[in-house]
Amino acid sequence: IYADPAKRLELYFRPKDPYCHPVCANRFPTSTMLLKVKRRTKKKKQLDTEEQVQPEVQFEMEILGTVTTVYKFQGMSDFQYLAMHSGPDGKQTSMYDKVLMLKPEKEEFFNRELPLYIPPPIFSRLDTPVDYFYRPDIQHREGYNNPQVSGENLIGLSRARRPHNAIFVNFDDEEIPTKPLDAAVQTWKKVCTNPVDKKVEEELRKLFEVRPVWSRNAVKANISVHPDKLKLLLPYLAYYMLTGPWRSLWVRFGYDPRKHPEAKIYQVLDFRIRCGMKYGYAPNDMPVKAKRSTYNYSLPITVKKPVSHTVSVHDLKQGLGTSGASGAKKPASSRYKLKESIYIFREGALPPYRQMFYQLCDLNVESLQKIIRRNDGTETECTERDGWCLPKTSDDLRDTMSLMIKQIIRSTRPALFSSTTSSEDGKEQLAYESGEDEDDEEEEEEDFKPSDGSENEMETEILDYV
Repeated sequence: IYADPAKRLELYFRPKDPYCHPVCANRFPTSTMLLKVKRRTKKKKQLDTEEQVQPEVQFEMEILGTVTTVYKFQGMSDFQYLAMHSGPDGKQTSMYDKVLMLKPEKEEFFNRELPLYIPPPIFSRLDTPVDYFYRPDIQHREGYNNPQVSGENLIGLSRARRPHNAIFVNFDDEEIPTKPLDAAVQTWKKVCTNPVDKKVEEELRKLFEVRPVWSRNAVKANISVHPDKLKLLLPYLAYYMLTGPWRSLWVRFGYDPRKHPEAKIYQVLDFRIRCGMKYGYAPNDMPVKAKRSTYNYSLPITVKKPVSHTVSVHDLKQGLGTSGASGAKKPASSRYKLKESIYIFREGALPPYRQMFYQLCDLNVESLQKIIRRNDGTETECTERDGWCLPKTSDDLRDTMSLMIKQIIRSTRPALFSSTTSSEDGKEQLAYESGEDEDDEEEEEEDFKPSDGSENEMETEILDYV
């Protein structure tokens, strides 16, 4: 806890109770001294039993050192829920001896009939009181009608969706937009007030002239622009594809990739590093670590979140691309740029994340490009799953890329692979060269669907505009 400044110190009033909710302390810097005080009591002999003799008390003080960090318990304790069961007669019965396994038990212990007891890990996400400033109802002019409220945002845990300025297009839509929404134009013109912003706009226009389809990560790797400004600039120059082979990508206004076979190279590939004993290494042995893990999960009350600075329109007008650049390590021209590995796949290099969204033109490996170009000049139909490519092209690319990554891991950590797999190497190498399926079990990946909570921000990019 002390090594991580964001961690809060937890105090359990019932340490032996696993259902006890702690009270948390925040970390503060301080400049104090640690003082050691000894109290010595010297009793005097009583000569007369009727008179009480006061003992002699002496104090000794010693400074042990300085204290630079202190934890203060300033919050309230969370609600506590005991493992109790209320009977028909109102009598409370303890369930600790029935729900807690303190020693190895037989099968009968798990087959007993017990009341359902699944308390939440925490009841309240906040441990400090917050003043809620209620506002009176707004008095509107005559003739004003309240906006229509749907069942989704009438009563719920989440707020009503904000209006967005991006245009979303599905693969089945017949028409594609040729110009942005008026709100997107007005929003960008409002914040584009300095030469840096205008330069960024021209750079992004040139990128879309050279290549009509881009991912947001690819744009970030080629242009240094603040993320909040890029969120406003992209809907000004392109529309967003929701489904199909160009899903999660930004397409230049007026360009329809479904009508151009040469747009095959801009299709997206949802690639995930395969792990498991079937592939020779367990998830914990992978060099590419997961962004999130259930084992490292911390409850919201145990982590002190830093206070974030809200970006206002005034801040955007001042040019976020140049503010504070003098004290930053990176120059303003590359302050917000990402590395090329965020969107380009190269032979001999591991992806930065376990799940990546690559465009086919960014797979810089000759063997992969041969798979993509197998039907060059003979494209006849654009399908929602394979686009302009041959069927199962994505599966062949994933198999080949997985073998390449396995060879990289084997070269860097040979201890993970036993010597008994040497007979299988020839089969893997043959499949790597021919592009055939490594296993019939891989057919289950034919319906490749994006997972919830993707490690790659491209999958959840749509959340920025709703």
